[in-house]
Amino acid sequence: MNEIVFLKSKMHSISMEETVSVIEESLNKGGVFQHVVVNVAKLVNMQKDKELFNSVQECDLINIDGQGVVLGARFCGHAIPERVAGVDLFYQLLALSEKEGYPIFLLGATDSVVQTTRINVLKEYPDLKVAGVHHGYFWDDEESVVNTIKSSGAKLLFVAITSPKKENFINKWKDKLGVNFVMGVGGTFDVVAGKVSRAPLWMQKYGLEWLYRVIQEPRRMFWRYFSTNIKFAFYILKDKFSSSN
Repeated sequence: MNEIVFLKSKMHSISMEETVSVIEESLNKGGVFQHVVVNVAKLVNMQKDKELFNSVQECDLINIDGQGVVLGARFCGHAIPERVAGVDLFYQLLALSEKEGYPIFLLGATDSVVQTTRINVLKEYPDLKVAGVHHGYFWDDEESVVNTIKSSGAKLLFVAITSPKKENFINKWKDKLGVNFVMGVGGTFDVVAGKVSRAPLWMQKYGLEWLYRVIQEPRRMFWRYFSTNIKFAFYILKDKFSSSN
């Protein structure tokens, strides 16, 4: 399985604190730094989606956001200190951007959600510079949005679009966005805007956020998690026992 080999060779087994430090160092150096988090569903989808696989593989830093991947990696003998949840990293980088004066750009979700996200992050980080916002429904004119981001002067770009669109968009346009850091944040804007609620802290601690989502949206989420988790377990077992022979 390519993804498990990829997990062994390219994923970064580092903590949240170390992740923020690596990103801060990259911001000081300049250039463009591409970041991604992976979970069970993304790894399984990478099995059949070559473009997604390549987009993830091109990233400079790959964190594990998903307790299933953490447990799978540990089962295969890899020392993973903790999961680095995308929404938590988002807040960490907002705090860093406010402190250092880095302008940010928020891209994704509906117009009302991204505008509310802007309002809410400025409530929490009043000195944060938000260079611009744009909704995530722009696929008929991607280049225009890319030019808007570039002309905004943003240093960090957060992309809240579903997978694999966000990974492929970032990888396609990263060298023309004019930012020094770009990260896909999935449904983070929905959480920040208050459209959906995040799991209680105790569920986050034990990696049960997926269960909370199933409880919230059983019809939509149950089969998604069930099917990808079964496939992932198969891949992990296959990798574990083939490598031990």
